[in-house]
Amino acid sequence: MDPVVPQDRSTDSCAVLTDQSIRDEFREHGLRCTVQREAIYRELINAHTHPTADELFTLVKERVSGVSLATVYNTLEALSGCGLAERLPPATPSGPCRYDADRHPHSHVTLPDGRVCDVPPDLDEQLHRGLSADAICQIEERLGVKVAHVRLSLVCQGEKACAADRSDSGSD
Repeated sequence: MDPVVPQDRSTDSCAVLTDQSIRDEFREHGLRCTVQREAIYRELINAHTHPTADELFTLVKERVSGVSLATVYNTLEALSGCGLAERLPPATPSGPCRYDADRHPHSHVTLPDGRVCDVPPDLDEQLHRGLSADAICQIEERLGVKVAHVRLSLVCQGEKACAADRSDSGSD
């Protein structure tokens, strides 16, 4: 099977995950390793689209015979529970959850059709630099919590929401 190359956002380098390194990660996270779980995790890492369970099932069933949708859901829950993946909330109350195997802190953009994209790393960094440290301290103080990291999720309402996109529409 081909090696998996997840993007490491913290260093902009890539690390290759072999079958053995996937098994090692499962072991380190206390996750039982099966052929189905390996295949699902591999597809999740390769999918930069933040797929739903149904989308992953479609990808995995072509490669692993006998895998069921229930196995995909159970595996995603196990991966999320042990920290190897993150379950992203649905874009709409009745929409499906999406999943992300990129465990480095990063922000997302939710598109009107429910798809989720990563904010490009340079813009993500710019967004976080603009956050007020004082506001974060006040949140910690008022809520009695310690903020470990900040994750932003931007929700789009339309295809052309940027000023650069609007500039060409008003020239009539």
